[in-house]
Amino acid sequence: MDEIVMPGDRISAAEEMGKTKKVILGPGLRRQDDHVVACKVGTLQHKEPNTFWIDSYQRRYVPVRGEAVIGVVTSKAGDIFRVDIGASEQAALSYLAFEQATKKNRPDVNTGDLVYARLIVASKDFEPELVCVNSSGKKGKLGVLSEGFVFNCSLNLVRMILREDCPLLAALTKEMPFEIAVGLNGRIWIKAKSVKETIAVGNAILAAEHASREQISKICENIGNILLT
Repeated sequence: MDEIVMPGDRISAAEEMGKTKKVILGPGLRRQDDHVVACKVGTLQHKEPNTFWIDSYQRRYVPVRGEAVIGVVTSKAGDIFRVDIGASEQAALSYLAFEQATKKNRPDVNTGDLVYARLIVASKDFEPELVCVNSSGKKGKLGVLSEGFVFNCSLNLVRMILREDCPLLAALTKEMPFEIAVGLNGRIWIKAKSVKETIAVGNAILAAEHASREQISKICENIGNILLT
């Protein structure tokens, strides 16, 4: 499904499906009465069985509940950390929103730290709110990101990387080991064995945004060959 849509366009496929089962609307789509309409320009995407969203090239992030983001701790006010996630306003992160955190056992978080967190509140009527635990109360891959390197990219690129059929990360891991955290707010954190390898992985990811599957494999092979020389 590669239909180009404009703001205000009705999404008939989602409306028809909604008559028989529940439909999940992702970024770029919203409901107006019984209609589903686009609220930004882009390419309509559909994932089986019932998810629709719009892919578009943008850098300004609009918070969406449930998405994982990478933020920078800018300050602390009482028991709340203020976190810059690249949206129109900063998000709130409670010190209790970490695994096994209590009033006596506070997390080691400081101003300037990078955090990988999940949005639990994302509404135009409330400030965004983050947690660093999953639905089971476990840390998982969330929390403070130490060392490594973070860079900004388009929202389209991070969504492309996270698709199941994207070959980029699999091709890169064949060339070198590394850790990665992908924030849906257009930030990617990487940590490899050396600074040289970390920068190489970052350059490969940025170069892959407009590349075909064959070109992605070639880019990853070239990166591996350069590092071996």
